[in-house]
Amino acid sequence: MKIADVHAWLTSMTTQTEGHRHNPQLIPGRLLGNGQIHHPAVLDEAKRRRQNLQLRLADRITAFAGSMNFVWIHAALFAVWMLVLERNPWPTLTLVVSLEAIFLSTFVMIGQNRQAAFQQAKADHDFETQELELKTNTELTRQIHLLTEELHRRFIRPASEHHEQ
Repeated sequence: MKIADVHAWLTSMTTQTEGHRHNPQLIPGRLLGNGQIHHPAVLDEAKRRRQNLQLRLADRITAFAGSMNFVWIHAALFAVWMLVLERNPWPTLTLVVSLEAIFLSTFVMIGQNRQAAFQQAKADHDFETQELELKTNTELTRQIHLLTEELHRRFIRPASEHHEQ
């Protein structure tokens, strides 16, 4: 590959990256189908989560529970409950809100576990990549050293021998 080809490829990659705003997606189907460039660990985790019904459901609930729509719907529901449904709404409303908090905290923990699994997968991938780059760079350095020695042996030493005579 020519240096100009490599430069053109790198330029196109940076242009694509700068042109895209990466919006994090919690739902694997959306993440995989959005056409953006993602880390291989992200894609692997998204594929794994898309294959499991329970994880897909947890992702959808977590995505909704973390939105402003969730807040507004609950504010409206609680207002209607307190003003219309019961004369003394506090005991029943407290029970409902407590149960919902239990379930939502479970989804938060699921999300944290998902994030931890992703971070571990990304860290493992980055480590493997860095190790491969280190081995490649070490081998390239050795090859450059051998080539330099060969150049010195063939061209530089004979030229210095001619000047000495």
